[in-house]
Amino acid sequence: MPTIADRLATLLRDTAGIDLPVRIRAWDGSEAGPADGGPVLVIRSRRALRRLLWAPGELGLARAYVTGDLDVDGDLADGFRRAWKLARSRPTTGVSLSTGAKAKAALGAARLGAVGAPPTPPASEARLRGGLHTKLRDRAAISHHYDLSNEFYELLLDETMAYSSAYFTHEGQSLVDAQRAKLDLVCRKLDLQPGKRLLDVGCGWGSMILHAAEHYGVHAVGVTLSAQQRDFIAKRIAERGLSDRVEVRLQDYRELAGTTEQFDAVSSIEMGEHVGEGNYPEYVGLMFDALKPTGRLLLQQMSRHENTAPGGGAFIESYIAPDMHMRPIWQTTRHLVNGGFEVRDVEAMREHYVTTVQHWIDTFESHWDEFVALQGEEVARVWRLYLVGGMLTFDEGRMGVDQFLAVKPSAEGVSAMPATRPWSVNS
Repeated sequence: MPTIADRLATLLRDTAGIDLPVRIRAWDGSEAGPADGGPVLVIRSRRALRRLLWAPGELGLARAYVTGDLDVDGDLADGFRRAWKLARSRPTTGVSLSTGAKAKAALGAARLGAVGAPPTPPASEARLRGGLHTKLRDRAAISHHYDLSNEFYELLLDETMAYSSAYFTHEGQSLVDAQRAKLDLVCRKLDLQPGKRLLDVGCGWGSMILHAAEHYGVHAVGVTLSAQQRDFIAKRIAERGLSDRVEVRLQDYRELAGTTEQFDAVSSIEMGEHVGEGNYPEYVGLMFDALKPTGRLLLQQMSRHENTAPGGGAFIESYIAPDMHMRPIWQTTRHLVNGGFEVRDVEAMREHYVTTVQHWIDTFESHWDEFVALQGEEVARVWRLYLVGGMLTFDEGRMGVDQFLAVKPSAEGVSAMPATRPWSVNS
């Protein structure tokens, strides 16, 4: 007589036309699928199946995982790799089920007790209101991701509190040294020197403005939508005696409009993903207007392939970065050029990001109990899924992260830029 695990395997074949990429363990302890020592998909309850039936695909799987209705016994990253390899082998048009096949699948689900009302979505799922990329909604989207607690991010990140791709210059380099190498690279590309003025748009926990002021002698202004980030930076400014050189503002980037302030350099590090495609020309225009002629812009931003979701997929959009919009490199370049900038350099950092996230994963797993104590198990499971899935997405080249260096030419077309790359590590 077939076990529950056998029936689950049959249901998967009937509905998706595929064989199991991993072994399955059902709620009664029965197992089915390849016994190759790889990860085991643990289906803890019938509610997991209902989540998949009501939200097929990535969102249903995510909901089942973060609530603990579904788990993975073994290497979660290996499980992802197997699933994505299988997905790439399938026709992009999907599987069209006949009426008979649908009826058979429905009967199989009913026999497993999977038919019923849709389960309540997890509490950690984002629930935003208002028009897309209005100021109020953007503030809520940023708060959803960045206002977990400063303690959470202090535990996850290194002492620089840089929540972006580091820059690894040699084998075995620590994350904190690689983040400082990234900050130094940005400062060199912007030609920061004592007395110059820097604007950092989307300044996070202040890693850029604090580093530039301490090590390059600039006067720096950072803007953020997160009250917790603002409070964290204000405390560090006071502790380091930088009140005369560093300012942090709780401010929407759109509130820069009409300002008479002029800066020698502008940086925006992994913030442009949150702007939205419709608002991106305004974002570029405000940074252009904030610069003096021959002033430089350093934009570090995630990119995507043409055939991937702009928001990163249902899980990312629902749990991590709602309303995020990533674009291919050429689209970002077009926006910069259309906004009046001359693009001088683009540097790919995809491999650096893979290593960065692997460091975060190692920290997360080694401090799992502390993360659970801070935010609860559901949020901790969200972040485990996010970090592992993100690392693999960049590792397999489906997304990247790049630094764009651009200049605001003078009215005469002068860039005041060198013809070579003096900021390069190998120069």
